[in-house]
Amino acid sequence: MIFDLFITFFKIGLFTIGGGYAMISVVKDECVERKKWISDEEFLDLLAIAESTPGPIAVNMATYVGYINGSILGAVFATIGVVLPSIIVIGFISYFVKDFLQIKMVSDAFFGIRIAVSINIIMTAYKLIKTEIKNSKYKLLTIIMFVIFASIIIISESFKLNISTISLIIAAIFISVMMTIVERYKEI
Repeated sequence: MIFDLFITFFKIGLFTIGGGYAMISVVKDECVERKKWISDEEFLDLLAIAESTPGPIAVNMATYVGYINGSILGAVFATIGVVLPSIIVIGFISYFVKDFLQIKMVSDAFFGIRIAVSINIIMTAYKLIKTEIKNSKYKLLTIIMFVIFASIIIISESFKLNISTISLIIAAIFISVMMTIVERYKEI
C-alpha cells in the first residue's frame, strides 16, 4: 500500500500541469473512482481540509489520502510522491536551460498549457458541484449559490472590480451557516 501511494501520487505530480487546483480532478479520479481509497463524501471533506489548512493543496491532499490509507508512513510517502516530480523538473530546468521561457517553442507550449489547465479547473469545479448537489439536501440552494458566486467572479474579473476571494469565501460560509441554523430551527 505504501509503495502504491507513492507511485500513484508521483504519477499525479508528474502528469498534472497547472498546480494543485489542476490536480483536484486527477486526485478524485485516482483516489475515489479508480483506487476506491476514499468515498465521494470523504473527498469533499478532504478538499475542504486541504484548502483550509496552510500549504499547497496538492501536498495537503496527498498527505490526507496517504494518512487515511497508510498512517504516518503512508502520508510521508504520498507527500514525497506528489512533490518529487516538481522538484526534479524545476531542478532540471533551472540547471540546464538558461532563459527557458524565452524559447519560442516553450512560450508557445505554455500558451496551450494555460488553456488546458483552465479547462481542467472548470471540469474540476463542475465535478465538485455535481457531487455536492448529489449529496446535499440543499440542491437548489447549492445550484443558486454556485451560479451567483461564479457570476460574481466572472463579472469581477471582466471589469477588474477587484472583489476579494476571501470575502466570497466568508459570504459562502455565512450563507451555509445561516441555512443550517434555519433548518435546525424548523425541526424544533
